[in-house]
Order: sequence, then structure tokens, then C-alpha cells
Amino acid sequence: MANIKSAKKRILVNQAKTEQNKRLKTNLKTVLKKAEAAIESNAPDRDAAVKLAVKKIDQACAKGILKKNTASRKKSKLALHVNRANA
Repeated sequence: MANIKSAKKRILVNQAKTEQNKRLKTNLKTVLKKAEAAIESNAPDRDAAVKLAVKKIDQACAKGILKKNTASRKKSKLALHVNRANA
């Protein structure tokens, strides 16, 4: 355990940020799964689910949760699934 006050604070801040990042990642995964399920089942709210998923991917990228290329890959994969379902 750290003895210096600033080191103790850094530990607390890092724990808080880790929990926040974990929450955001979990939420992103949930939204992506819901979008995939909506695409597969051809649900009427499919477009809204995909739009929300793309928005969440962009937000995660902006916050540094995902790298730029990873976000692009996820959006591309989602668009591919949508296009295959429409065909």
C-alpha cells in the first residue's frame, strides 16, 4: 500500500476510472448484442437499435475506451450484418 498522499489518491482515482470504463464496455457489449439480435430477428426497431449501437461505439471511441480502428471495424461489421439481412 502506498504511503504518500498523492499515491493513495492516484490509486483511488485509477479504481474509479477502471470501474467507469468497465461499465461503459459492458454497456457497449449489451447494446451491440441487442442490435445483432434485432438484425437477426428482423425486428421493426432494427434501425433504431443499429443507430444506437453506432452512437455508443463512437462515444466509446471518443472516450478512449476503443481504439479508432476497432470502432471502425465494429461499425463496419454491424453494417455488413444489416446489408446481408436486407438482401
